[in-house]
Amino acid sequence: MTFAYYDWIAHHAEVRPDNMAVVDLATQRRLTYRALDDRIDRLAAHFDKLGVGRGDRVAVLAANTTDTLEVQFACFRLGAIFVPLNVRLTVHELAFIVGDAAPRVLTHDSDFAAMAGELQGKCSVPHLLQFGAPYEAALAASQRLLGAEAVSLDDVSTIMYTSGTTGKPKGAMITHGMTFINAVNLGIPTFISQRTVFLCVMPLFHTGGLNCYTNPVLHAGGTVMLMRAFDPAETLRLIGDKSIGLTHFFGVPSIYQFMCQHAAFADTDLSRLQVAGVGGAPMPVPLLKIWQDRGCVLMQGYGMTETSPAVLMLDADDAARKAGSAGKPVLHAELKIVGPDGEPVQPGQMGELWVKGPNITPGYWNRPDANRTSFTDGWLHTGDAARVDDEGFYYIVDRTKDMYISGGENVYPAEVEDVLYQLNEIAEAAVIGQPDPQWGETGVAIVALKQGKTLDEQTLHAHCRERLARFKCPQRVVFVEALPRNATGKVHKPTLRERFLARETADA
Repeated sequence: MTFAYYDWIAHHAEVRPDNMAVVDLATQRRLTYRALDDRIDRLAAHFDKLGVGRGDRVAVLAANTTDTLEVQFACFRLGAIFVPLNVRLTVHELAFIVGDAAPRVLTHDSDFAAMAGELQGKCSVPHLLQFGAPYEAALAASQRLLGAEAVSLDDVSTIMYTSGTTGKPKGAMITHGMTFINAVNLGIPTFISQRTVFLCVMPLFHTGGLNCYTNPVLHAGGTVMLMRAFDPAETLRLIGDKSIGLTHFFGVPSIYQFMCQHAAFADTDLSRLQVAGVGGAPMPVPLLKIWQDRGCVLMQGYGMTETSPAVLMLDADDAARKAGSAGKPVLHAELKIVGPDGEPVQPGQMGELWVKGPNITPGYWNRPDANRTSFTDGWLHTGDAARVDDEGFYYIVDRTKDMYISGGENVYPAEVEDVLYQLNEIAEAAVIGQPDPQWGETGVAIVALKQGKTLDEQTLHAHCRERLARFKCPQRVVFVEALPRNATGKVHKPTLRERFLARETADA
């Protein structure tokens, strides 16, 4: 089913024009819905002059700023596709993504001007637009857009890149309908409304920052306060400030850990927070209890970029009783847990979680191979091992793929291993995730050298830092004579985990 064009910001600009829409904490810019609507319109008109039309891509390389949200909604008005880029990646990593998405315009802030220039040269990007003076001049020189492009809920609105299991990132296509359904799926259980005041500390290039709960709050006509980058002391100050009146917050587990370890945590008034959501990585039960003891019950959930992202939510009423569970399915999603034969397993048994519904990506940009292997009759294979109890509560037990999560970011070992193999001294390499009290998990590189070759840890670390984002770089290196392999010749990672993770625990 398709619908005519709809525009959340334009609607609120008409119905509640003087309500505060967004606050940029770094610049102290405050925009009502009327002002935000005007800026979005002028930006869309500027993009139109640059030749951006239906289906064209516009990329953003910037730390959190309200300008990024303007780019998103300007793309929507043109029927163009918004492509947020991970600022933690290196130029080497971003070059593949930008080359794959082929944006007509790359917008960026001053901190990433040099990277944007390199990417323009490497990937032949037609236009750059820097936030700040050039961006403001472009808006000032533009008239309001004369008529928006008609789009449907089935049209692609965003391409969000996730790391690929084969070492190459995949661009998950996000439709207008997925973003809308997620606003419903999250908005109902988290009580988001036009009275909501939400503090966003997660990066907007991540689905956790953009869709938990920034877009749902804007859909409802509430207020989004944007922090350029997470700072535990400032976050606690904002939460406790009565004059601000924050009602909603979301973070990955490490964010909550950093806050509870800060000296100001014990004296911060948390009572005004209606909802504090957590996701993106497994949440340690002891950490849940620390916040619970302060009267703040964290609402756990589970999702993926490919699922909008909400799939499971654990209501606050069940948080203590079902600690460790990711909850029950959101309103508009269908779930099942299947065995290796694709048939549903019995309650209590472990299998792979499959998801189906209007919140699911139609596929990956330019990746027909991934589309063939990731779906069965409309069911998305999450790659996550799960079980469901006799009350219908789901538990994410493990990942069936080798991916691990570091600081809320997915890390796929194949990508890191590809970089390690660029070192001529290395004969074999494998990367596994190890538990980390601060980041959830970090990488361990297990390396076998070629005969007669030498390589020190410092050289390996320097090589990785030049080619990989910091969260992907292995934190520990283990040199071995050879890697264990199974009967088919593949490196046997369960054996590596048993040997080296168990050894680390024993040594500790």
